[in-house]
Amino acid sequence: MPVTSVETDAEALTMTLVADFPVGPERLWAVFSDPRQLERVWGPPGWPSTFATFDFTPGGRATYRMTSPTGESANGTWEFVSIDPPRGYEVIDSFADENGEPLETMPAMRMTLTFEATVEGSRLTSVSRFASAEALEQVVAMGVVEGSTLAMNQLDIVVQDLREYAQGKGTQLEVLSDQHVRITRLIDGPRDLVWRAHTDPDLMRRWLLGPDGWRMTVCEIGDTVGATYRTAWEPEEGTPGEAFGFDGEVLYVEAPRRVVQTEHMTGTDFPSTTNDLSLYEEDGVTLLTLLIEYPDAATRDMVLATGMIGGMEDSYRRLEGVLVG
Repeated sequence: MPVTSVETDAEALTMTLVADFPVGPERLWAVFSDPRQLERVWGPPGWPSTFATFDFTPGGRATYRMTSPTGESANGTWEFVSIDPPRGYEVIDSFADENGEPLETMPAMRMTLTFEATVEGSRLTSVSRFASAEALEQVVAMGVVEGSTLAMNQLDIVVQDLREYAQGKGTQLEVLSDQHVRITRLIDGPRDLVWRAHTDPDLMRRWLLGPDGWRMTVCEIGDTVGATYRTAWEPEEGTPGEAFGFDGEVLYVEAPRRVVQTEHMTGTDFPSTTNDLSLYEEDGVTLLTLLIEYPDAATRDMVLATGMIGGMEDSYRRLEGVLVG
C-alpha cells in the first residue's frame, strides 16, 4: 500500500499523510491537476467523488460530491490558495452544502499537497492545518484518518498505465478491513460493452458461470434503484456440486459507471453483503473494481474460503471471449 503514515499533532493542529510511489512527481501532479483522474482517488472506496467544477487557478474553486453505496451525498469545496506546478498546491478544504457553498457549522482545513522526487520514484505529502484543537478532534472523530488512508491507497492503480498495472494478473483480491475487500480485474474491452455484459441477461448467461460445468438457470436483472434481482446456477450432468442462487436489491445506479446492490444467498439465513461495482475505461480496456462489504470478518473469511476468486476469474476470462465474439 502506498500510504506509509498518517499522523495527527494536537499541538501543531495538523494531520500529515505520507505516501510513496514508483513513478515520478510529474505523474502525481497529472493526477491531482486533472479532475477526471482525481475523482478516482478523492474519496475512500465506496464513496467515490465527482468534481462538478475545477477552476485550477489561484483564487479559483473546485466543488465535488462523494456518493455512498446507498446514494447519500457528502459535498465539499476547495479554494485554491497557491499553485506551484509540478511541486504541489495549497487549498482551503471545506464541507459544503448541495450548492457547493462552505458550511460554516463544519470545520475547514488548509491543505498543502507536495510532490517530491525520491530514489524509488516520488513522495506525496499532504498536510492539513486546522484552526483549533476542537476542529481537529471533530474531523478525526468522523473517521478522516482511516478514510484518507483508504482513499490515497487507490493511487497506486491510478498513477500507472492500466495495461501495465493489471494486464495478465487476472482477478486480484485485496483485504482492506475486517468488513471490506476489493476485487479488481482488467477486462480487454470498452466500458460500454462491459456494462452491457453485466446488465443484459442474454449476455450474462454466456459468461457469468464460474468454473466449467455450470449453467445459469435464473437471470432476473434489476436496473433501477429499489428493484430486485435474482440469479441461480446448477451443475451440468457429471459436475459435482449443488444448485444455488442469489437475490438482492439495487441500491444505486450510475450507468455505465457504477452499480451497487445487496447480495443474499437464496434460501439461507446468511447475512447479505453490499456489492459496489465500478468500471473505468482507459485506452480501450476497462478496469472492473468490486468493493464488497461484509457484516463481519467471520463472514468475509467464510465466503472467501469458498474459492470464489477462482470462479470469478473463470467467468471474467469467459467474458473477454464474449466481448471479442
